[in-house]
Amino acid sequence: MSGIRIRRFTAREWPAYRALRLRSLADAPNAFGSSYAAEEAWAHELWMARLTAAEVSSRDCPLVAEAADAGADGAMLGLLWAKCDAADAGIVNLFQMWVAPEARGRGVAAALVDEAVAWAGSIGARLVQLGVVTDNQAAIQLYLRKGFGNTGAPEPIRPGSPLLEQTMQLQLRQ
Repeated sequence: MSGIRIRRFTAREWPAYRALRLRSLADAPNAFGSSYAAEEAWAHELWMARLTAAEVSSRDCPLVAEAADAGADGAMLGLLWAKCDAADAGIVNLFQMWVAPEARGRGVAAALVDEAVAWAGSIGARLVQLGVVTDNQAAIQLYLRKGFGNTGAPEPIRPGSPLLEQTMQLQLRQ
């Protein structure tokens, strides 16, 4: 995974986060519980507030993967948002996992997951969980390699959708 750097988004980077998130929704509309139309309509203040809150919170970890190669100018290649569960701070949920098509197959997704899991461990979480669309075999295989296992039965990704999402969990400690 040479040439890739994983780091946290900062509050001032909300326009870049917005652009990357919207790009992910446009590229993979069936991979997320939200939609491009819904998030594109959000006020800029909401995007700014999300990253500002995350920067001062110990419950959120918005990650960006960027090119670290000479001449790449830090191009943003992927994102993942790790967040403590609202009902149980011992559980960290992973959301918004996406890697740009031009960066796939280079270890970006694995590096994002590793960084999110490391963050979860650093805050004392006992469990990391995520949802993955059941027809996304590349993502499922990545999560299985990282130690995640299926839990429960697949459910619709959003109301009225024929697409199913499988919950997967990684136990960090008892």
